[in-house]
Amino acid sequence: MKTVITSPSAPPAIGPYSQAVRTGNLLFCSGQIPLLSDGSGPVNGIETQTIQVLTNLKAVLEAAGATTANVVKCTIFLTDLNDFQTVNKIYAQSFSEPFPARSTIQVAGLPRGSRVEIEAIAVLPE
Repeated sequence: MKTVITSPSAPPAIGPYSQAVRTGNLLFCSGQIPLLSDGSGPVNGIETQTIQVLTNLKAVLEAAGATTANVVKCTIFLTDLNDFQTVNKIYAQSFSEPFPARSTIQVAGLPRGSRVEIEAIAVLPE
């Protein structure tokens, strides 16, 4: 059984997908890009974009009754791996030990000209 999770504090989906889907105690969060909750954007600058992406991700997690402490895996998509250190520094402020498993991938492009996108998998309390 799947349950769709939606947060009004995160931007609405810009395609045929859900912000997150819960199945059992697993939560699969779609990649968040640096749009504001009204769907405008993206915001400018890699620092500001990363902060907005993490703000959006936290809003979706909260809508499911979770926090970043529940996240077990993240995938970060960057259009330029030269942004890795900046993104990593900001990311580290949103998660604590034990840190989630993580992959970081450079991609040719992201929706709406974004420079960063982050998706997550979380384990929810029973």
